[in-house]
Amino acid sequence: MLTVSRLCFLPRPLNLPQNPDSPLIFQKRFSRFRFQNPKRFYFFSFKKPPMPPRRPPPSHIVAEYAKSDRSSCKKCAKAIIKKALRVGIVSRDARGFDMTKWHHLDCFPVGAAAVCSAEAIKGFEALQSSDQEALEKSLVRCDDSVGNGEVHKGDDDDDGENELKERDAKKAKLSTSDGEANLDIAFSVSSVKNMYKDATLQPKWKAFNTIIYLEQDDGLHDSNKIAAFDFDGTLAKTSVKRVGADAWSLMYPSVPDKLQCLYNDGYKLVIFTNESNIERWKKKRQVAVDSKIGRLNNFIKKVKVPMQVFIACGFGESSGQAADAFRKPKPGMWHIMEKHFNSGISIDMDQSFYVGDAAGRLNDHSDADIKFAQAVGLKFHVPEEYFVA
Repeated sequence: MLTVSRLCFLPRPLNLPQNPDSPLIFQKRFSRFRFQNPKRFYFFSFKKPPMPPRRPPPSHIVAEYAKSDRSSCKKCAKAIIKKALRVGIVSRDARGFDMTKWHHLDCFPVGAAAVCSAEAIKGFEALQSSDQEALEKSLVRCDDSVGNGEVHKGDDDDDGENELKERDAKKAKLSTSDGEANLDIAFSVSSVKNMYKDATLQPKWKAFNTIIYLEQDDGLHDSNKIAAFDFDGTLAKTSVKRVGADAWSLMYPSVPDKLQCLYNDGYKLVIFTNESNIERWKKKRQVAVDSKIGRLNNFIKKVKVPMQVFIACGFGESSGQAADAFRKPKPGMWHIMEKHFNSGISIDMDQSFYVGDAAGRLNDHSDADIKFAQAVGLKFHVPEEYFVA
């Protein structure tokens, strides 16, 4: 910082009086000189500039599977279920502690922290290959948006706005669609059929695209609370070696009572089940359709509770074909129900949940159910936890 003073340069020395307290002498001596075109020069003095405020170290990103269901997403305020992929921004607070703000993958503001590649994210190598690909795609989308001049607001720049949003979300968390879940499906009555390809459907059952659904069970009421279930291995014990409407049994003795209690509490009970045999058995498609629908009809009669049912007949990614938009873990069946089969009632995601046996555990056949719950934003339970505990 510079301080500048302007002074006059005198053409010759000036002899000041011995007694400067005498204004008369000083005035008389000073009047002898005339200053014409005086030269100027600048006197500089240097001061030490103030130190800039100490900045916290740059934040970094960490990815891991949730160790419990106690954490919540900082964007949507929904709970992050146990073993679900969560992505966090780690920053150092003023006290010297690391603070982590966790997010769902679809909610994570990638632009909030500088990341040059997915490999730079702590914990990336420990993720499953499918989750690694999803995380890499998120970074690519962020790069594209930055290139297009879009600006994303980070969590640390909201000046408390995000805290207000979180409080409002906790009061009434309604179903919202984001990321992959934002699936716009053109549904029309003219597209609904009484047959699935060459197979005839039983009364009350209809087909749309690659799904078969129970149109309206007697006593079923639409609701803002959804209790959703997988069928095989969750509600009913079945076997791929046995075919037929009667080739099943209750998975747990408590299933009828549990479902009845939910119905009495105002829940709408919905089954979301995959059945690729209907598509795979081209020469025996009618047998596959009758077997699946027959089991579901008999199950509903057994538990004596009205239910809504959606059957996804398409293939998954592992079959070598393009993944069907309605087959779990894709959220297509949920969004058909939410947008077209719930009377326009907004779903309270805080009270709704999903129960399924495909949770990606060591002996599970897949992780389709837990991934389905994550894609939709539902709380997830395994059947032995929900029906036995």
